Amino acid sequence: MNFQAPKGVKEYVPPQVATFSAIRAAFAETARRAGYARMETAVFEDTQLFARGVGESTDVVSKEMYTFTDRGGRSLTLRPEFTAGVLRAVLEYGLHRGQLPVKVWTDGPVFRAEAPQEGRYRQFYQLDLEAIGSEDPAVDAETIALAWQWYSSIGLTQVRLLLNSLGCKECRPIYRARLQEFLRGLDLDEATRARIEINPLRVLDDRRPEVRAQLEDAPLIGDHLCADCKAYHDRVKQLLADLGIPWEDTPRLVRGLDYYTRTTFEFDHPLLGAQSGIGGGGRYDGLSEAIGGPPLPGIGFGLGLDRTVIALEREGVAPATPPRCEVYGVALGEEAARAMFKLLSELRAAGVAADMAFGGKGLKGAMKGADRSGARFALILGERDLAAEAVQLKDLTTAEQTEVPLAQVVDVLKGKVQ
Repeated sequence: MNFQAPKGVKEYVPPQVATFSAIRAAFAETARRAGYARMETAVFEDTQLFARGVGESTDVVSKEMYTFTDRGGRSLTLRPEFTAGVLRAVLEYGLHRGQLPVKVWTDGPVFRAEAPQEGRYRQFYQLDLEAIGSEDPAVDAETIALAWQWYSSIGLTQVRLLLNSLGCKECRPIYRARLQEFLRGLDLDEATRARIEINPLRVLDDRRPEVRAQLEDAPLIGDHLCADCKAYHDRVKQLLADLGIPWEDTPRLVRGLDYYTRTTFEFDHPLLGAQSGIGGGGRYDGLSEAIGGPPLPGIGFGLGLDRTVIALEREGVAPATPPRCEVYGVALGEEAARAMFKLLSELRAAGVAADMAFGGKGLKGAMKGADRSGARFALILGERDLAAEAVQLKDLTTAEQTEVPLAQVVDVLKGKVQ
């Protein structure tokens, strides 16, 4: 039988993986310049971490998690998001006892039992960044700005920033009660009515047209913010404006996870249709306590790599990617192949991307390989060249060919490709 990847698993192979790798590298550099350190966290966690941290009323926990029992009888779950696991690691390793905020980032696959379609997969990839331990609107603005700068650095021009505040433990209960009162009067199905009592803000995130039509007159959180939350939100917006980052006030914007408070945001790309959300995040000041830690405010985001790749394709943007091969070796004869193998190793050690024709191909077949490799230069080495201690250097863009002493090849090519 012919095996295939499981349904809903997104994979990246050459040549598309070059774009995937390039935008990950661009994010790593953006985060590094702002003082964020990379971390690697567990791909699976105790199921209760997500039940308590993400929220049992969310679709993620109630419908979409990949949960299994291991050989020791423990209930484990493949991570459906990063934040809860990152915060768990910060607490477990005592990072919060050092300088605050703890500024970390990570990336990799996450897993949700979705109905697969373009831009929505069961195994998908996220970039995650968290700033933990500070309740300062400047940290919120920095977090948003880093994502915005990354999108710009990879060439996207049509990204929109949607912004809202979800209030705090002082003002949100008042809004929650008002919203529940409104929602109880609507014609909703039993499951949605149950959600009203557990987490009514999640009803505002319902995508069904028949539900959204009934939410037109729903009360807005912005009308119920306390003075501190309003001032905090205004400060975030002022700092973003100082950086020239445009935002759109989106009073009905909520996030799909329970732990968000105050600043919440989403990055939207209009060319992606129903899957237009390409990233988002917000503040989660109560999450640490929810998973058994001390009071520890935080803010972060998750950016969808898969949808970002699609957005780049829709905009017709190709981020700069390093060449897979700059120099291609063509050796004619056994001794020439041995010498070429050593020469290519020296080129690679000098920072030049180099490959060669394997399998004893003739000149015609080997030159076809050179063309397919995308290399700019070909090195042609035969028995006569070996005897003369020289190699033929051919520019594959101009077809110009020159003889170069073997002892000088590395220095000559370093000067041409770097």
